[in-house]
Amino acid sequence: MMFLETKLKGALVLDVDRREDNRGFFARVFCQREFVERGLKPIIAQANIAFNKKRGTLRGMHFQFPPAAETKLVRCTRGGILDIIVDLRPESPTYLDHVAVELTADNHRALYVPERFAHGYQVLEDGTETSYQVGEFYTPGSEGGLIYSDPRLGLKWPLPVTEISLKDDTWRLLAEAEPELRRRMTL
Repeated sequence: MMFLETKLKGALVLDVDRREDNRGFFARVFCQREFVERGLKPIIAQANIAFNKKRGTLRGMHFQFPPAAETKLVRCTRGGILDIIVDLRPESPTYLDHVAVELTADNHRALYVPERFAHGYQVLEDGTETSYQVGEFYTPGSEGGLIYSDPRLGLKWPLPVTEISLKDDTWRLLAEAEPELRRRMTL
């Protein structure tokens, strides 16, 4: 695996190191030892998939508050997505900054999302499927989110939103959510 730093400390893009031959290629997509060597949390508590019928579907911006904050290793296994993460660590110099990464079935990239980050993506092709390895169990009482269209976040989605859940469409604006966010995300 090749680990590429982003501008957000602890958030990495993972590219595969292909071993190619006449059959195609083989590549490792997770190694606990390599994660530990880079200071990443190598625990997988849950593995999830999401199937998205329509191009333009938006999922996010989701997170869990400590003590149930979760890491995510996100990969697109069919189709393509634009994946965006936002740093929600109040003590971080990149607090509220974001990174956008295109993940596709063809580029085989993954995005490592650290704890205390919001995560969301928009589907670029009909019939897209994503896979997540998550470092903490889903904890409904600890979940949170931000509205994907909050002007203060400045997230640029490539397509008009065609599908979104009611929950994702009604998350609060940062201006309203920030006092609780700062309090609960501070370590």
